[in-house]
Amino acid sequence: MTTHSTRRNFLSTIGAAAGAALVATRSVAAQVRQGAPAVAPTVISNPPRDFGPDAPPTTYFNDPDVLTIDPAFNALVQPNTSIKRLWTGALWAEGPAWNSQGRFLLWSDIPNNRQMRWVEDDGHVSVFRSPSNNSNGNTFDQQGRQLSCEHLTRRVVRYEHDGSITSIADSFEGKHLNSPNDIVVHRDGSIWFTDPPYGGQLYEGAPDARGGPTNPAGQFNSKAGQPAEIGTFKRELPTNVYRVDPNGRVQVVVTEDQVPDPNGLTFSPDFARLYVASTGKGPGDKGPGGKGEVYVFDVAPDGTLSNRKLFSNCVVDGVNCGPDGLRCDVEGNVWMSSNAGRALGYSGATVWSPAGKLLGRIRIPEVCGNLTFGGPKRNRLFMAASQSIYALYVATQGAGPS
Repeated sequence: MTTHSTRRNFLSTIGAAAGAALVATRSVAAQVRQGAPAVAPTVISNPPRDFGPDAPPTTYFNDPDVLTIDPAFNALVQPNTSIKRLWTGALWAEGPAWNSQGRFLLWSDIPNNRQMRWVEDDGHVSVFRSPSNNSNGNTFDQQGRQLSCEHLTRRVVRYEHDGSITSIADSFEGKHLNSPNDIVVHRDGSIWFTDPPYGGQLYEGAPDARGGPTNPAGQFNSKAGQPAEIGTFKRELPTNVYRVDPNGRVQVVVTEDQVPDPNGLTFSPDFARLYVASTGKGPGDKGPGGKGEVYVFDVAPDGTLSNRKLFSNCVVDGVNCGPDGLRCDVEGNVWMSSNAGRALGYSGATVWSPAGKLLGRIRIPEVCGNLTFGGPKRNRLFMAASQSIYALYVATQGAGPS
């Protein structure tokens, strides 16, 4: 009797559990049919994955978060490799640049007022420069010298081989720059940079002095916590793109009317095209500001631009994958960082053909501000994403030094 009773109880319990599971499943299905998600999404991958350098394997062929949209993207995807989080600990990571001679990645941690360095041989990360004047974009010129865009001082600087600093540009026609953001070098030796207003805020630089567009009523103390010479600037210029020729002459090459709030920029491999990201409305903007689009221009041998076109509105599946940093590979494809805000699964990078066709996406669990190619073969994509640095080997190369 005891045996039969126990058996009946066991079967009864199993049946009850199965029935409860069936009811729960039907309830969830009903919620889904009614358009209400049963559980709010919290991760990109299922099951959740660990992106860290010591994480267990997650890839047996193509990384599950490298998504092919057009079959042409498959030629750019490197099998048997996965996205890796190399480091985390920034407040806002930006401006990654690869140093080929030193074999290290450099980037800015803007709010922390420092630059960081990841060394390839052992993965060591250390502070490279502090303070950095809230630097944003970085690159290296043809002589291997570092160029940086500084929000706090509203200038572009070059670090010479002896460690001294040269100011490349801090004004235009006698007026202070806004907050230089991203920077690239043309093969003719000229330096090109964008000048949106994002550094004119407390978190990433310093607001305008009293009466300026980002501090009209003077409610902010623009000098608080700053060196003596900081806090006296006011925004005076539109948001332009500038070219500094090899002789040091500064000229406007893209006006605010053409590309409002210009952010990331890059040249095509043959330097015949310039791509410029137009990001969102910045502090102190009186007009509508950028809309999260990328424009392309033809570049003449003398550095003048023409034939402005909308390259992409950066909308994927109805989601604006807000562009910031841009880089081209050797085939002319454009790799864009994606800041999709709270649209889970759309932040990371998007990849576009030279004709503006979406080829593929790379998903990471943080919004991505900027990216660059690096590694000894320039076949590794580095992504500066909010608090972290991610990397992925690809089956192509960056078009040139970062």
